[in-house]
Amino acid sequence: MDCPMAALELPAAAPWPPQPLKTERLTLRAPQTSDQPWLVELFTSPQTRRFLGGPLALADAEAACSGPFGRTPGSFVAETTAGEFVGTVGFDRRDAGRPGHVQPGGEELEISYALTPRQWGQGYGVEAVGAALTWAAESLPDDRVVACTQTANTRSTALLRRAGFTDTDQRFSEFDVDQSLWQRSTR
Repeated sequence: MDCPMAALELPAAAPWPPQPLKTERLTLRAPQTSDQPWLVELFTSPQTRRFLGGPLALADAEAACSGPFGRTPGSFVAETTAGEFVGTVGFDRRDAGRPGHVQPGGEELEISYALTPRQWGQGYGVEAVGAALTWAAESLPDDRVVACTQTANTRSTALLRRAGFTDTDQRFSEFDVDQSLWQRSTR
């Protein structure tokens, strides 16, 4: 997820930003201006961006993360209950012009996530995705959500499996690499 995602239209009954989402170890909340240094670090990280097209140049990351913070519906910052930055998770609509869809016409609800490498291997990704899916089930009319990942990204595919996603067996090339499409119910 790059900092500014396309605006996700929310029903009137789902105001943005929502109250922070709490799990046993995490808080998911709308991004704030004070998150910019963490977001820039995340988007310039060669490890984090290995399967996301590579790290952004510092100037590009700073420009992309300059705001408006907290106003992009469906975008969350994940942090530990102690306030340590974990990463981002968010929703968008998968553009009909892109490959990989489970419904005619596309525009499926799509989840994306990025975690800082120092937080890998602790289960935070599954926990953050689960909390975000709970929010989506309560706030959006969608019954299904998709996720797209590079087939070579074994950490991401393991996260998706643990979060209840199933592989659609769709394989396609996007951004000059092989991708796989996953889906699950929001409920």
